[in-house]
Amino acid sequence: MRQINRSDKLQLVHSDIRGPVFVESNRMRAEGIDVMRLNTGNPATFGFKMPDSVRHALLDNADKAVAYCDLKGMPDAREAICEYHRSKGIEGVTPDDVFIGNGVSELVTMTLTALLNYGDEILVPAPDYSLWTNSVYIAGATPVHYVCDETNQWFPDPDDIRSKITDKTKAIVLINPNNPTGAVYPKELLEQIIEIARQHQLVVLSDEIYDRLVMDGIEHVSTASLCNDLLCITYNGLSKSHIVCGFRCGWMIVSGAKKEAADFIAGLVALSAMRLCANALMQLVIPAALADPESTREMIVPGGRLYEQREACCRELDKIDGISYVKNHAAFYIFPKLDIKKFNITDDQQFAMDFLHAKHVMIIPGRGFSWKDPDHFRIVMLPKAEDMARAMRDLGDFLSDYHQK
Repeated sequence: MRQINRSDKLQLVHSDIRGPVFVESNRMRAEGIDVMRLNTGNPATFGFKMPDSVRHALLDNADKAVAYCDLKGMPDAREAICEYHRSKGIEGVTPDDVFIGNGVSELVTMTLTALLNYGDEILVPAPDYSLWTNSVYIAGATPVHYVCDETNQWFPDPDDIRSKITDKTKAIVLINPNNPTGAVYPKELLEQIIEIARQHQLVVLSDEIYDRLVMDGIEHVSTASLCNDLLCITYNGLSKSHIVCGFRCGWMIVSGAKKEAADFIAGLVALSAMRLCANALMQLVIPAALADPESTREMIVPGGRLYEQREACCRELDKIDGISYVKNHAAFYIFPKLDIKKFNITDDQQFAMDFLHAKHVMIIPGRGFSWKDPDHFRIVMLPKAEDMARAMRDLGDFLSDYHQK
């Protein structure tokens, strides 16, 4: 029989979050070795609990989710989502502009499948969340990475964005708050990027799933609230803010130049219809969750668990010679930088593997986030503060005499 290979569209697809270091951690755990896995933003595995508001909405209404629902989602859920985004300044949207999906991941793939043709290019941040780059490849197009500048709080560089635009560029992706850096972009910067999109007639795709996990008194500004004249798709969900990753509860809302995008939106409808509907059980909790911001807020203020875990992590990172970082203001990720000359690091995956073997702590190398140099890695700051601090002390001890061979 002839050999059967993967599609050419998958040749560049990768997922380091569950890649070789993750596979090795599984092997170690199967041998009885206790591994602290700081690879995935999955709060429930670290003892976080979903709010009572979500639990009651699910259990009290489960019978309503037995049948297929509307291909875009349940009316009550879409109304709640629409109202939430109106409250963030997005104008001209109705529940009909909302598509609920099995996580944002499904909706990103759906969007890019409907939008991109072979040969198209799309601007994606570096570092990025690999879902975006991978989904562009799967759509048969080319991701072009623009620089987020570590020396400027990990903010996107507008000049670099301009330099990357060609006649093939169709859209720009913003991840704000950002994964993996935890940066939150100011309004003035968003306006600069939107003006570039306006000049080049680009579709704006804004991933804002961490917008309710913003700390330090910083305000999150929704991109779509600043560009009602452009087609903008905003992505959000409950996975992180309400501790329900396994529910796969995500949505997108289409705003701005919808009339000009009627055929594209029809493509979204066709793709939505193909999978009949998103999981109806998880849609039951959306109105209750969006009406309960307090359960999220209490995690991100001083004394709250996410806030204190970040502080514990950063206090210990400050003590490590050869590491620098920009403190995150949102989400629960940080993207530290290694002094690669000091440690002779030429392979960031090997560094992560060496640390795993030595200290039984798993991190993700920067290459997993489209970062070209072997000098960064992502930490998920979800363990309890004392466990987080211990893991960072282990990192400092490991690096005290580390020199990559």
